[in-house]
Amino acid sequence: MNNILEVRDLRKSYGAFTLKDISFDVPKGYICGFVGPNGAGKTTTIKMILNIVRAESGSVKISGKDHGTESNDKIGVVMDMPMYVDEWTVADAGSAVSPFYAGWDSEKYAEYLHGFGLDPKKKVNELSRGMKIKLQIAAALSHDARLLILDEPTSGLDPAARDEICDLLREFVTDEDKSILFSTHITSDLEKVADYITFILDGEIVFTGRKDDLLEKYVRVTGGPEDAGEEHKKLIIGYREYGEGFEGMIETANIGKLPRGVPAEAVNLEEIIVFMNRGNALNDEA
Repeated sequence: MNNILEVRDLRKSYGAFTLKDISFDVPKGYICGFVGPNGAGKTTTIKMILNIVRAESGSVKISGKDHGTESNDKIGVVMDMPMYVDEWTVADAGSAVSPFYAGWDSEKYAEYLHGFGLDPKKKVNELSRGMKIKLQIAAALSHDARLLILDEPTSGLDPAARDEICDLLREFVTDEDKSILFSTHITSDLEKVADYITFILDGEIVFTGRKDDLLEKYVRVTGGPEDAGEEHKKLIIGYREYGEGFEGMIETANIGKLPRGVPAEAVNLEEIIVFMNRGNALNDEA
């Protein structure tokens, strides 16, 4: 079994919005970034993986087994804000979550607190945002989780704190039986640590695979009005005119279909999300 997480055909409707047969894998020993614009369905998908929201159809398997309460010890969850009572101490937080995990190790929790510089006597509301994230990571790692699921953990952190969190994530997957599903809008963090990317747009998976394959699949193009006829515009994703020119993104395989001399350059994850989202909005308006 090479995948620690297998998501197959998850579907959920909320009024006019539908998550449409979501399928992707997280291989063992890797970090998988989960990206998409606001409202694309990332958090709902994560909640279905965690059994917080019931899917209308589809399945989730952890280490080859259908996910249920018996799988909870294998999953560590780190959210954008910890669900701990402000007046709890750091030690209280461990005592509160420990009954939910058969594999809870109090000594390991104490070791992580010491390693992260977390004072067990300090109250949750006295911690910085970065320390609150570290507290969640300490709890997640103290029941021998095989899979970490992170939903916007680095949002609002300064660059130094984010870099420290990314180092912790890289260290976690040095054990090749452990993996991470990392949902974030801060794509520069994923460019540092992610091996795989799953990209969701308007409730559908538009890409899932190796990060490098996604980055190589597209290029950014710019040019003057004479460089983009109507047949060219159909190939350009997120086409936008500005001043005396245009910009957009095109599949690398199609660059030869544009007029010779049209500049093309590499794109980053953030640009791919922006261009894809813009192209999706234009399609909705058509």
